[in-house]
Amino acid sequence: MIHVSLTPIPLRIAALIQERNSLLEYPVERLAGVIQEIGFRCVSCAKCCTRTFNGHVFLLDRDVTTLKALEPSALEPAPGPEFCDQNGIFYVSGYALRTQDDTRGSCWFLDNGRCRIYDRRFTICRIYPYMLHREADEHGDIDWRQFSGLDQHGEYDAEITDDESLDRARETKEFENAFLTQEIQFLEFMQDYFTRHRLRHVQKVYDDRIRRFNRGEEITVMVFYDGNLEPHRIRG
Repeated sequence: MIHVSLTPIPLRIAALIQERNSLLEYPVERLAGVIQEIGFRCVSCAKCCTRTFNGHVFLLDRDVTTLKALEPSALEPAPGPEFCDQNGIFYVSGYALRTQDDTRGSCWFLDNGRCRIYDRRFTICRIYPYMLHREADEHGDIDWRQFSGLDQHGEYDAEITDDESLDRARETKEFENAFLTQEIQFLEFMQDYFTRHRLRHVQKVYDDRIRRFNRGEEITVMVFYDGNLEPHRIRG
């Protein structure tokens, strides 16, 4: 469990708003062109449905609502809590999809290489492997990333129509906007919550609790969902 950068909250909010503004200005036709050019075709290898290939699957609030009605045991606090107060309580911006206890960390809903809930799969699963956010490459240069795992899964011979590519591009852009908006709402909530309850993030407490968690102790994680916090006890 690794925490994210603990830049002061107002600066993080400002950076996320700037990122969202850049996203909204990004021409959807440009992403559609990338989608057509790549020509990705799924071959049902199920690589993308494993933690070893993709890390954790962060869920938007609307997907959490669906999953709570469908199979709530498939939910877990997203890894890497952003804050830890002076009392040792952790705070994270949302839920992740639980994985199975196998060598690859297969998705909770993966059964013999097939998704058990494919017709009800979550937003990130519907748009994958397309994405639209900025991050640094191997040289440290920050630019847009539009595709995950190029040449590592699937095949690249599909003919994708203009309408199909535009639909996928719009869905991808909408997901990224929803993700950034949820992160902004979480930080705004935490800023107010810490002020009202006279709490503060303490890095030493964070590091100590994480070490104990990694040795198998329980910690309390407050998960941001639907504008509020939900408590969970988890063991390392």
